[in-house]
This record gives sequence, structure tokens and C-alpha cells, in this order.
Amino acid sequence: MSRLHGLPPVIGPQTRLLVLGSFPSVASLRSQRYYGHPQNQFWRLLETLWNQPWGDIGDEDRLEVLRTRGLGIWDVYASCEREGSLDSAIRHATLNDFAWAQTQCPQLKAIAHNGGESFRHARHTQALGLPVYRLPSTSPANASWSFERKLAAWRAVFAATGLLE
Repeated sequence: MSRLHGLPPVIGPQTRLLVLGSFPSVASLRSQRYYGHPQNQFWRLLETLWNQPWGDIGDEDRLEVLRTRGLGIWDVYASCEREGSLDSAIRHATLNDFAWAQTQCPQLKAIAHNGGESFRHARHTQALGLPVYRLPSTSPANASWSFERKLAAWRAVFAATGLLE
């Protein structure tokens, strides 16, 4: 099994909320895009929360919208071994440097973990001294939560961190 490496963080000086996934799916790694699986609900949730139709907006423009609105995205794992896309298949993972990310984001108010596997590492993000939230996973593997239920949870965290203004 070969070692896989994650995507670079999407952060900036305006980042107020950093959402951490676990590790990019096979589709995301292949396309080099966060939440690249067509059934992942991440982009649909943002579209609904911000009334931001993505339409034909390219990847870089999407990421610029996130940065401008104060949302950063990254993953808890920098690298790992894994067959397929399931979090349960992650082996020999290396964590990202969350303290470094905090230095790059002087306005950072909170960290949110996108799903249970990411939240398993909340003790590392809590060490930063910021509020830490657990969000329901946007992955298609999380079929037990309806879109509306996910939206309500994501809306509450976005409201608490000023991302709905």
C-alpha cells in the first residue's frame, strides 16, 4: 500500500472558521479538489447557507469565495495509507500541524470537525484554545443524516462564528 498525501490548506488572514475533514477521498485526490466526490454535500451546504450558486465557478474562484467569507478548509491527516475512500480504512496516519495553521489565520475564532473521524482528534485542536465543534459529515457515507438535519447543524456553527453575516 502506497502512502497518500493530502491537499494543501485553504486558509488566509481572514479565516475565522477552519473546517477539518479527515482525509480526501479517492475522487478528491484524483481531481486535487476538496470535497470532489459528486455526492459529497459540502458544496451544496455552502450554496444553501450563503445563497451562493456555484454554477460554472471554477475551483480557484470557489476557494477564493471561501477565503473572502472567512472559511478555511483542511484535513486532520497530512498523509496516510488507505485502500478506497472510507475513513475506517485509514492506516499509519500523520496529523497536520494545526498550530502552524493558527499562526496563518490571525482572525481564527473556532475549529469545526467535519465528521467523526476528524473529531477523534479534537484534543489536538482543543489545545489551540479555541472553541471546537463537531459537525455531521458531508460524506455520502453519512446517509443516516438528512440534508436538512446536516444543514441545521452547519448553520448553527456558521452563525456562532459569524460566517452567515
